[in-house]
Amino acid sequence: MTIPGCLRIAKVANGVSQLHGQVARDMWYENDNVCEIKAITNAQNARFWMDNTMRQALERDDNQSLIQRKAEMKQELFEIVADQTGKLFRKDVLTVVWARRFAAYKRADLLVHDIERFFDMLTQKDQPVQVIWAGKPYPFDEGAVSVFNSLVNLSYQRKNFAVLTGYEIGLSRKLKQGADVWLNTPRRPREASGTSGMTAAMNGAVNLSVLDGWLPEFARHGENSFVLPVVDSNLPDSMQDEIDHKNLMSILENEVIPTYYKDRGKWMGIVKQSMRDVIPFFDSDRMARQYYELMY
Repeated sequence: MTIPGCLRIAKVANGVSQLHGQVARDMWYENDNVCEIKAITNAQNARFWMDNTMRQALERDDNQSLIQRKAEMKQELFEIVADQTGKLFRKDVLTVVWARRFAAYKRADLLVHDIERFFDMLTQKDQPVQVIWAGKPYPFDEGAVSVFNSLVNLSYQRKNFAVLTGYEIGLSRKLKQGADVWLNTPRRPREASGTSGMTAAMNGAVNLSVLDGWLPEFARHGENSFVLPVVDSNLPDSMQDEIDHKNLMSILENEVIPTYYKDRGKWMGIVKQSMRDVIPFFDSDRMARQYYELMY
């Protein structure tokens, strides 16, 4: 059965973020007799995902404890990096993580669109950066396999650039807890919701993202996250990628990295605001209540 057919026989349907709901209505409401399409934004279970020590430190507004616990969680992640790759990452270095399913629209390789500029960023001695990719491509998705393999091959050229295999729940938790920056690069508006950035924020990682999926409901640039300017989705994909890459590198080089190293007070303010803003609205209690009240 076609999607319009399904929407005609359904009583109600829903998108998984407010943007997804709007995109779905724009796509399908031109068909006759389709059901109402609501929007209930996805969420994550904070009781499972959020580190208790980080939660308690946030409640006390204890910067020192937050910093200390983040360093401990980074070390736990770096032990996995060392185990998989033999590379020794440092706790005092800004750590950027891209970790999720490898799919074309998620653009895992956007950050390396200009490889020389990327390598220049990695080799700055006064403001060093470590970058981790993690995930798995589907075996028969040749494009995703090619991107994964190319990142692995590039990682051999730098000691502070690692690619981990896997994204199962245990590794996912360590990645989100150990990241300073959680990087998300989908081609807007193809990310229906996304939830990894929610659990990263719960653990003191700052989102650096395209304004897609759940992010428009959460992100305030420079206050609780860093977001790329919205690019016209009618442009060719290659042009969107070029613009997004330039904006991404500009934000990293001119805002994220200098703030982390030169204005720790501001950085910790962003970290704490992110943790406070992600709960309670992006906790699963709200989502379950809305499904009960609005759908079932």
